[in-house]
Amino acid sequence: MSGVSPSPRSSFHHVKSPLVSSATKDAASNKVASSNTPSPFSPTDQPSSLDKDGSSSFPMQGAHAFGGDGPSKVPEPRRGSLIATQGGRRGSGAVMTPSGQTIAYHTRTQDDITFPAAEKKTMADHLRKYEALFTLTPQRMRMIVNAFEETLDRGLQKDGEIVPMIPTFVFGYPDGTETGEYLALDLGGTNLRVCLVTLRGQGKFEITQTKYKLTDEQKQDDGQKLFDFCAECLASFITDNLGRTSEDPELPLSFTFSYPCAQTRIDHGELIRWTKGFGAPNVEGHDVAAMFAESLAKFNVPIKLTSLINDTTGTLIASNYVDPNTKIAVIFGTGCNAAYMETVGNIPKMKHLGLPDDQEMAINYDIIIDESSNKPGEQSFEKMIAGLYLGEVFRLVLTEMIDAGDLFLGQNTYKLEKEYAMDTAFLSLMESDPTDELLTVVGVFTYFFGIETTLEERQFFRSLAKLIGTRAARLSACGIAAIVSKKGYLEKGCSVGADGSLYNKYPGFADRIHQALVDIFGEAGRQVPAGCITGLIETDFA
Repeated sequence: MSGVSPSPRSSFHHVKSPLVSSATKDAASNKVASSNTPSPFSPTDQPSSLDKDGSSSFPMQGAHAFGGDGPSKVPEPRRGSLIATQGGRRGSGAVMTPSGQTIAYHTRTQDDITFPAAEKKTMADHLRKYEALFTLTPQRMRMIVNAFEETLDRGLQKDGEIVPMIPTFVFGYPDGTETGEYLALDLGGTNLRVCLVTLRGQGKFEITQTKYKLTDEQKQDDGQKLFDFCAECLASFITDNLGRTSEDPELPLSFTFSYPCAQTRIDHGELIRWTKGFGAPNVEGHDVAAMFAESLAKFNVPIKLTSLINDTTGTLIASNYVDPNTKIAVIFGTGCNAAYMETVGNIPKMKHLGLPDDQEMAINYDIIIDESSNKPGEQSFEKMIAGLYLGEVFRLVLTEMIDAGDLFLGQNTYKLEKEYAMDTAFLSLMESDPTDELLTVVGVFTYFFGIETTLEERQFFRSLAKLIGTRAARLSACGIAAIVSKKGYLEKGCSVGADGSLYNKYPGFADRIHQALVDIFGEAGRQVPAGCITGLIETDFA
């Protein structure tokens, strides 16, 4: 067409025969053309209603617009096309220009488009989409393992790498003959645990413990107040559970502090950054052992702080005490990290300490969605596999579908819009729902979110939970496989001390890790069994 120029919302066509249906021009309705003659109508000339037959009537500037004697009408759109409504989304009409030409036009807005139901995606369509996004093939996992191994090497060479390979100053394994009573205080992501561990020798031990719930407020309150709470709980445990007084000899205490710290000796550690939802101020960059010692003195607790270790390092040593073939330890709980023994000669960033090259030292690594977390840009790998974050991944998928108009139409979903509203424990319940109607899933959505669901939606939710849980397990296996490959443990095999709420409580998580190791290494992967030292380390879903 000659003499036309673009216009943002409507298209104009000269009419020489009865007007073609607006539906036949749908593909061109976003391409707009107008006559060089200024438009003869203003916004007030736009159609305000539809006739019953679906066509729009307009005030015309002349009769015989379409060869008839009365006002013209736009032919009825074909079935399935979008038609204009009050304040509509798309409409058609015609006007007479001052030169006597009749011009048909189509209007279309992009706001609140409603598609015919037949064009909507089904739950099965959405499931296929997320299967493609969340599924990890064996080939992909091997690529991740290779990249992970290189990342671990970089972390050993210098500080400040994406995966901090943290020296623990724990030298060597136990020999199994150790005996005596030892206190342990474990500041985890959900609970504070105080334990008395009695070593009996020959890999045998007894444990007495008490757990204290941590509130969200305590996690964000001043750091010294947090350590005061730890000291008070420890004092209560010693007095109430052990019946000891300040007159009794001091007991040695190991402080299990499950957050990345920079250490230069075993009883010292500066917090690098909080994880697991903690954000207590005035702690990062400070010696947490010294802060805790200050709180112990404040409450006159009769103990001697002898070491500061990560929970994974504790799992490595405890597991090896029971099974000397244990070479790796992993925690899959609120957070996620791992530990293994490395020779000092393979840790270039420690050369300045002058330690023998063949000296073994336990290395802890923090396996590193995201802009809305309490630590944006940090520990992204952990956020794909840790218990604190899996429920949030699930929630983000749901909110994406809600925003697209594919879920919960006409229902109030404000409770799902809150960050971390979907607990990972809910995913565990969905996966383990034994009922045909998925009544547990019904309960989760109605009780916690006030949302009604269809059976098709519930089946999708359970499948989505399985996809997210399986991806977490397979990524976790990649972290184990990277250490196995780096240290050459595959040929002789080794045991892995595995623990944490995901490993112990999430349906099928342990089996999925074992299968993933076989997918990565072939049948040789069965040489790397993972097992839990029950009761020695315990974490809960966040």
